[in-house]
Amino acid sequence: MSQEVRGIIATAKGEPVTLETIVVPDPGPGEAVVAIQACGVCHTDLHYREGGINDEFPFLLGHEAAGLVEAVGEGVTNVIPGDFVILNWRAVCGSCRACKRGQPQYCFDTHNAQQKMTLTDGRELSPALGIGAFCEKTLVHSGQCTKVNPEAPATVAGLLGCGVMAGIGAAINTGGVSRGQSVAVFGCGGVGDAAIAGARLAGASKIIAIDIDDRKLEWAQQFGATHVVNSKNADPVEFIRSVTDGNGADLCIEAIGHPEVYKQCFEARDLAGTVVLVGVPSPEMTIELPYIDIFGRGGALKSSWYGDCLPERDFPMLIDLYLQGRLDLGGFVSETIKLDGVEEAFHKMERGDVLRSVVVL
Repeated sequence: MSQEVRGIIATAKGEPVTLETIVVPDPGPGEAVVAIQACGVCHTDLHYREGGINDEFPFLLGHEAAGLVEAVGEGVTNVIPGDFVILNWRAVCGSCRACKRGQPQYCFDTHNAQQKMTLTDGRELSPALGIGAFCEKTLVHSGQCTKVNPEAPATVAGLLGCGVMAGIGAAINTGGVSRGQSVAVFGCGGVGDAAIAGARLAGASKIIAIDIDDRKLEWAQQFGATHVVNSKNADPVEFIRSVTDGNGADLCIEAIGHPEVYKQCFEARDLAGTVVLVGVPSPEMTIELPYIDIFGRGGALKSSWYGDCLPERDFPMLIDLYLQGRLDLGGFVSETIKLDGVEEAFHKMERGDVLRSVVVL
């Protein structure tokens, strides 16, 4: 039998979100129903509300979540009812050209639930990133469920479902930080601070944080930044060179998604250094770089998709590091809120008042 639960809906571009009754069907083949315990408020959800992803309204928002598997459909073997899981939006198919060449982190045909959740009037919902977790229960593909140690609280575990994984993965998976290297992170929100935490985990010797908000620079130091600079007051490229013996950083991570900041990353890297873009640009943005410098400086210009993660590999490992006291996931949680607090959480995010608001159900 289908169930009726409460969830947060974006009904039209730019309109405030509303709390509505959602109809969740029983899981079909390959699907699972998950009772959500906590879900972070991610900037991607705001992008959905603002029509920045697509126009397939109404959206069931929320995707950065953890909870308990309640029921599974036919053929599901990776999880059983009662399992504590983090939801992910990279349920790899195993058969696309990326998967076949041994790069499932780039899977081009990830799985989502086939059935649709609806409003009580029958209107079908578009779940954010195929998840829709600002909801008491949600329907997903079973491959979107990654089982982890239940000793971790859902309020921190769920953060690995998107932003924190994106940042840590940008440093470790995409950027390949190694011991003794220098790393510069441009933008010290949730994703940027996660990149800083990842660089510290990997043993970077210098971690330079760049932002225009002194509050965020203070947060960056808590996650492991060894040097900070407010780029309103100083040239970040010159500052990075000044603390790297005039060379520039081995790895520069752009966690904002702005062309001018990307140029600063490009200019601030050492010869044969790497730039990783993990911030999400808007579709109309363009960038122009000196072609000779692309050749002459060597190295690599990369984009990081979801931190180039494999959920079944990375989520359990990072939860273990958290439980060992080596990864401060709790430091990302600025506040816990109820479902009806999501709209205000968006405003706090836009003002830069929080790293993460986390909905607790």
